[in-house]
Parts: sequence; C-alpha cells; structure tokens
Amino acid sequence: MSRITLPGSIFLAIIAILPAFAGIFGVQAEFAQFFGGTSLLILVGVVLDTLQQVESHLLMRHYDGLLSSGRIKGRSGSVAAY
Repeated sequence: MSRITLPGSIFLAIIAILPAFAGIFGVQAEFAQFFGGTSLLILVGVVLDTLQQVESHLLMRHYDGLLSSGRIKGRSGSVAAY
C-alpha cells in the first residue's frame, strides 16, 4: 500500500498545482480554473466509472446470450436443456 501512496500523492500534488503553473505560462485564467485540480479529478473519476459500467453491461449481455442458447451437451452425448 505504501508503494502506491507516494506516487499517488505526487500525482495529486501536480494536479493541484497545475492551474498555477498554467497561469504563469500565459494560459487564460478561466481556462486554467476550468481544468483545475478538483474539476480534473472529478472528470477522471466520472470517466473511469462510466467505462466500468459500460464494461459490466457488455459482460452481462455476453453472459445472457451464453445462457439463453438453451442446449449444452453432456458427457454421455445426450442433450441437456437448461
């Protein structure tokens, strides 16, 4: 767990300081505030959650198609219906 904590804290610090550095390099203040630390973290969290939900829906759809096929052959060669 401590191996993840240090890089994660450095990444969060960079994201929090990023709008200040953007202002120094001549980026407009509104643009730097819009893509600031908090909004960027929220945006990344929402995108990751959306991707996870899409993946789970696709996985469930795949399993529904697998289970509704109806007939599975057993070892004896007879057909068993589910």
